[in-house]
Amino acid sequence: MSDTRPFRLVVNKSAEPPDVSGVYLVTDQDSNLMDRVCQALRGGVSVVQYRAKDLGYDERLREAGDLKQLCARFGTTFIVNDDLRLAKELDADGVHLGQDDGAIAEARELLGPNKIIGKSTHNTEEAVRAEQEGADYIGFGALYPTESKVISHLPGIEGLATVRGAVKIPIVAIGGITPGNACRVIDAGADALAVISSILSNPRPDIAAAELLLLFNRVAPFPRGAVLSIAGSDSGGGAGIQADLKTITLLGSYAATVLTALTAQNTRGVSSIHGLPPSFMLDQLDTVLNDIPIDVIKTGMLHTPAMIAALAERLGERKFLIPLVIDPVMVAKGGAPLLEREAVQVFCDQLLPLAYLLTPNVPEAERLLGRAIKNESDMEQAARDLHALGAANVLVKGGHLSGRTATDVLFDGSRCHHFGAERMFTSNTHGTGCSYASAIAALLAQGEPLLTAVERSKTFITSAIRTAQPLGKGHSPVNHFLAAQELMKKDYVHDPA
Repeated sequence: MSDTRPFRLVVNKSAEPPDVSGVYLVTDQDSNLMDRVCQALRGGVSVVQYRAKDLGYDERLREAGDLKQLCARFGTTFIVNDDLRLAKELDADGVHLGQDDGAIAEARELLGPNKIIGKSTHNTEEAVRAEQEGADYIGFGALYPTESKVISHLPGIEGLATVRGAVKIPIVAIGGITPGNACRVIDAGADALAVISSILSNPRPDIAAAELLLLFNRVAPFPRGAVLSIAGSDSGGGAGIQADLKTITLLGSYAATVLTALTAQNTRGVSSIHGLPPSFMLDQLDTVLNDIPIDVIKTGMLHTPAMIAALAERLGERKFLIPLVIDPVMVAKGGAPLLEREAVQVFCDQLLPLAYLLTPNVPEAERLLGRAIKNESDMEQAARDLHALGAANVLVKGGHLSGRTATDVLFDGSRCHHFGAERMFTSNTHGTGCSYASAIAALLAQGEPLLTAVERSKTFITSAIRTAQPLGKGHSPVNHFLAAQELMKKDYVHDPA
C-alpha cells in the first residue's frame, strides 16, 4: 500500500526551482528530539531544519546524522542551519543561512549545484537581493514575537505581502507562527510555515503538523480538499454515506467513499442491515488511498468489533497521518441499533485514540462513558473525559437535551468552546449527525481551522434542519441543498466593481 503526502520539497536544478511548501520544522534542543521529530514527520512535515548552536561539533554531527536518516525514511528534505561544514560532511539536502552566516555563492560552491540554499531576510531589499544571488528560497520574518531568539524587527503580515509581490522564489514565513495566526500568514502569500514549539512542544506533534498542513488547502481551487467517508449506506438517502456525499460535495470538497454496511432504510426506520466483510472494507480503503490524495477521513457506521479493529489497525499502520473525524454512530433516528454492543469497548480501546475529532451526541457520549449527561456542565466534563481516552479534540452535541438553545461543546485539549443555536422542535432531523460531522470534515479539508470549521458547520446544520421539508412518513431528512446555499451566501462578500 503506497502512502503519499501532499507537499514535497523537490530539487531539480535542470528544470524548475525547488518547490518549498507546507510545514517547515526547525528543531529545538529539548529531550526526546528524535521521537518528537518522528511524530511530526508522520504528520506531514515537508522540511526539517537542524538547529543546535549550543552543542559541540561532534555532538551536532551525531544528532544531525540520526535526524538525516530519520528524514530519509519519510522522504523528507533535511537542511542544516548556518553550518556549511556540517552540511557538507553530512551530505545534507541543503543549508539555511542567516544574514550574517555566509554568502549564497560560497555555499553553492561548497555544496554543489543540486543542493538547496535558503537565506533569512527581514525586508524587501534583502529578499530581492537573496533571489538575485541565487537563493532557492527565502525565510522571511519574524512575523510575530518568538521565544527562540531576540527580535529587533517585525515586518508583519503587510511586509510579507509586499515581499510576495517582489520575489518569485518560495517564501518560508518565520517567527511566532501558531495555528491561531497561520491562516493570515498563508493568505498573505507564504509558501511554507517555519515552526518550532507549535509542533515540538505539542503533546501530539503528529496532530499539530497535520493540522497546520491542512491550512494550505485554503488557497487551492474548488473542489477544495478531499474527504473520504467510511460509513454505511442509507437506502432512503437521508443519512449515512449518502448524506456525507451530499454534504461534502455541496460545501465544495471532493468526496470519496468506503462502505461498511448496507441498510434497508427509510424515514420510518431500518428494516434490515447487511454488514460487509472487514476485508472488503479494507480493499476499498486501500484502493482509494493508493490513488486519491485524501485530506480528511470521516467515519460513521462501523457496526461490528471486527470492522472497527480492522480499520484501526490499518490506519495505525500508515506512515503518514490523515486527520480522522469520528462520528460514533450507534443508533438510527428510528431507534435501530447501528453498533453492536460488543463493539463499544473495541471502539474506545482501538479507534477513539486515533481521532483528530470525535463528535458524539449526548446519548452516544453517555454510552461511551457509562454515565448520564444532563446539562452543559456534564457535557464539558464528558468532552474532557473522552479527550483523556485519546481523542485529540471532542465535540459533544447537545441536541438531545432540553431548553431553548441547542448548545454543542468542543474541548480542544486546553479549553471548552460553546456553539449555540436556537432549538427547533421538529421531526425533520434525519441525518443531522452524519451531515454535521461531514461538514466539519469538508471545511477542515478546505483549510479552515478547527474552531471555524465547527462554527460554520453548526450554522450549516442549523439551516439544514430549519429548511427541511416533510418527506416520507417518519423523520424527514435535513435540507442539505438550501443549507449549503445559505452558508455560501454568508461567506460571500459582494464586490460592487
